[in-house]
Amino acid sequence: MEGLEIRRVRVGIIRTNCYILFRKDREDCVVVDPGDESRRIREAMEGRKLSAILLTHGHFDHIGATRDLAEPGVENCIHEADAQMLRDPSVNGSLDLIMTGITGAAPTRLLREGDELAYGGMTFQVLHTPGHSPGSVCYRLEDQLFTGDTLMAMGPGRTDLWGGSDEEMDRSLQRILHLTGIRTLWGGHG
Repeated sequence: MEGLEIRRVRVGIIRTNCYILFRKDREDCVVVDPGDESRRIREAMEGRKLSAILLTHGHFDHIGATRDLAEPGVENCIHEADAQMLRDPSVNGSLDLIMTGITGAAPTRLLREGDELAYGGMTFQVLHTPGHSPGSVCYRLEDQLFTGDTLMAMGPGRTDLWGGSDEEMDRSLQRILHLTGIRTLWGGHG
């Protein structure tokens, strides 16, 4: 964790937690779940070059700013099971929940369980944690875990949206519960 900085920016009408991560000795950064308000996210980046966008899942409130942020050379990463949510408002919740069709930038990297991602001098491990959506993931960075809506401040995420599953959520929560060496959980809301 030496030299790692994590900044939280709450964005959008649902106040989604977006995280900007960087090493203090580097000029680049990673953004987790840029749900909306790309200008505020860029301000929090303080001039750093964006290396990658890591999406914990494909719901509209986590992908909304990807179209503005995913410039050439920026990786846009999402689990393969949620990739269609970036282009389809009927499955990403935006049509049902806010009556607006929101789409995200096309993915440049489709993720699977166990993938390791190296961006900005940081190495993230991908943990597939379905339940909230088929392709929900957590990103482990050293002793930090970015859980998206698998686990939020007030408990687990909802399972009644497209592709949600109570049974898969239970298995994913058990997996998180049994992880060792995690010091801080960073949820998608709260």
